[in-house]
Amino acid sequence: MQCGRFTFTFERPLVMGILNVTPDSFSDGGLYADPGKARMQAEKILADGADIIDIGGESTRPGAPPVPLDEELQRVIPLVKELSAAGIPVSVDTYKPEVMRHALAAGADLINDIWGFRMPGAIDAVRDSQCGLCVMHMLGEPQTMQVGEPVYDDVIADVRAFLEERVNTMIRTGVAKNRISVDPGFGFGKTVEHNYALLARLPETSPVVGTPLPILAGMSRKSMLGAVVNRPAPERVAASIAAAVCAAERGAAIIRVHDVAQTVDALKVWAATRDAARRA
Repeated sequence: MQCGRFTFTFERPLVMGILNVTPDSFSDGGLYADPGKARMQAEKILADGADIIDIGGESTRPGAPPVPLDEELQRVIPLVKELSAAGIPVSVDTYKPEVMRHALAAGADLINDIWGFRMPGAIDAVRDSQCGLCVMHMLGEPQTMQVGEPVYDDVIADVRAFLEERVNTMIRTGVAKNRISVDPGFGFGKTVEHNYALLARLPETSPVVGTPLPILAGMSRKSMLGAVVNRPAPERVAASIAAAVCAAERGAAIIRVHDVAQTVDALKVWAATRDAARRA
């Protein structure tokens, strides 16, 4: 997969470390809103073994209010410039085309869009760059996606059909296939049962465009885990690691997490076991 200055081959799942520079994210809101603390956390994420840092300037938790464009730019762009200049693979979590443009100009290598590049101008903002793109499925929008009971005819088929339509649209407008990954959108307009069905059948969520596209799995500390282990978000580390290993076993190419060091260690053990089985 082409991601700006980097080419990833996925001999093992990559670990994407989350860096939320927001006051209201569901698990770590406010911890890294200060630029100095954000830089220190970025250094820790890298030291812990992350392959990519994903910077988010707007919370997308259920019910989260939208953030004005100027405020998101102020939160995100200086950090993107600093980390990119240091040679670090940088992803930016945004759905706003103008933030995408500024992020790419600042050196971002990947744009991670919860709206699946549906906003007017989003594809135009990224088409002529070499950045990687993550196309996510979401039913509804953050303000309303968990209001009531999300309904699907068939959650696997519906998610795959949405991703296939978005990917084919992007390819038709000139985006190279080798720049695209997909995300089934755990927790974005899904019940607990929907989320675990998607995890259990993860490979089936990827549209096949010649070959299946790389899948990004983001379940870290989410309520789908809390529903099983009955713990608040900060205490879902073990559950998040279990979900990461389940995703790796089912072919996830990128795993997006808060707890980088623990996830990296768990995936090393999983990879060693996988490699031993292949040699047997």
